[in-house]
Amino acid sequence: MVRLHFSIALQYEVGFPGADFIFNIQAARTRQQTIQSEQLSISQPVTTLSHTDPANHSRSLRLSATPGPLSVRYEATVDIAHHASPAADVPEVPVAHLPPEVLPYLYPSRYCQSDRLSNLAMAQFGALPHGHTRVQAIQQWVQSQVTFKSNTSNSTTSALDTLTDRVGVCRDFAHLMIAVCRALNIPARFTTGIDYGADPALGPTDFHAYVEAYLGHRWYLFDPSGTAIPMGFIRIGTGRDAADGSFATIFGSVASLPPVIAIDAITQPGQPWQTPVHRTEALSTA
Repeated sequence: MVRLHFSIALQYEVGFPGADFIFNIQAARTRQQTIQSEQLSISQPVTTLSHTDPANHSRSLRLSATPGPLSVRYEATVDIAHHASPAADVPEVPVAHLPPEVLPYLYPSRYCQSDRLSNLAMAQFGALPHGHTRVQAIQQWVQSQVTFKSNTSNSTTSALDTLTDRVGVCRDFAHLMIAVCRALNIPARFTTGIDYGADPALGPTDFHAYVEAYLGHRWYLFDPSGTAIPMGFIRIGTGRDAADGSFATIFGSVASLPPVIAIDAITQPGQPWQTPVHRTEALSTA
């Protein structure tokens, strides 16, 4: 088990006549991820509306802000008891046996044009034994095809763009891996969170995008960018692609500063908490 404490601070200057916000910054509650404590503070005296998606446990927070400064801060302490299975023992699930709520993650989406990658996916991975190891092979292939480089993509960059340009950031790696998985009838979804243990050379702590693939009737973690430690992921939101996973969607004239994010692993003698490390098993927090 790991215990992680993190905080997210967001700063905005709201223009006239105000703006509406939908935030997705709160830790998800799942079978394996438990929130021990959390605190949300908003600088303006506004009414908020919260909603938890019953299928994927993503939590949205809506508010309308008036012109002027707006600060939003969320912090939480989260315990994660990962479900771990030997990777070789985790099978793919035939489409006929998928639960209805998983089916949307088989289809092409805005940033993951899986229908245009069918030939490539079959040529590269069609002959491999089915299961977690095949999805690992897709992850490794994406890492071999794309170089991680900051500021090389934008909000319109899709999986096909990344395959052409061969550079990107974590969301681009995730989109390409998701598209290839779906082209092979493997449900895959875009996941946003905070990660503990990323290389400091990559810059300040930031939101991280990774992949969850549905295998063995669970959502298992994959980090196609290879920049983080999956055992140190705190799951916040999930969706078909980045269009569903933005930490803030804004309607109105707003100027913003970069988010300020901090995360720490908590360890204590006599307690079961450990520092996140790379593991060979298949891991799930769903």
